[in-house]
Amino acid sequence: MTLFPLPALSDNYIWILHDGQRALVVDPGESEGVLAWLAQRSLQLDTILITHHHGDHVGGVAALRERTGARVLGPALEALPEPVERVQGGQTVAVLGIPFQVIDVPGHTAGHIAWYADAVDGAPLLFCGDTLFSAGCGRLFEGTPAQMLDSLERLAALPGATRVCCTHEYTLSNLRFALAVEPGNAALIHHADQCQALRERLEPTLPSTLATETAINPFLRSRLPAVRQAVMAHAPDTPDDAVGCFAALREWKNDFR
Repeated sequence: MTLFPLPALSDNYIWILHDGQRALVVDPGESEGVLAWLAQRSLQLDTILITHHHGDHVGGVAALRERTGARVLGPALEALPEPVERVQGGQTVAVLGIPFQVIDVPGHTAGHIAWYADAVDGAPLLFCGDTLFSAGCGRLFEGTPAQMLDSLERLAALPGATRVCCTHEYTLSNLRFALAVEPGNAALIHHADQCQALRERLEPTLPSTLATETAINPFLRSRLPAVRQAVMAHAPDTPDDAVGCFAALREWKNDFR
């Protein structure tokens, strides 16, 4: 299997996984780039996986389905371009012969899901949409801080070798915020240097891994004393509980420049 992040729109990635003949795409915000990429490699689009309803993730679905006849699978509780096979957390769906587990991860949107496979070419694979970013997480457009914290901790419990396939190239801006929260985090400093070098070569910073994210991502580290202390220093009125700390951390990031 070959995994490829196809740049799209201003800063999206449309993830493509293929076996040399058939392909799946994840969250196609547009169609023409996907069709051209597949045609250049003589690949047939078999399946489209959707994580949530935002236009930059579903804008290309209808055209791709019409042009290729691809199967479309998406979250049960989101408004999507029909027809869609609806799935929800706890289900397992075979795509290209790979069993993908569906994980409910509300927060960014109310019905957001993630797609997880525990063995693709020897390593687990996670398509997490806009729930988890490298060094960051999605804004809370429809869900609550408690939901997002629970969703992120559900993803963080997956194996450390899991490849984290986020759908935006937000890594450098996220890392600037992470360094404001934990300026002494050696793993974070090293990762920021690596990602800066990648972007200078116009290469993607993704996929990350869960092991990396648990070491550098403040939103997966909000229960740790160093992060809690940084949040309290920034917002002294923060409630002294896990959800309050996470909510204040997300608000800090919302206003961070």
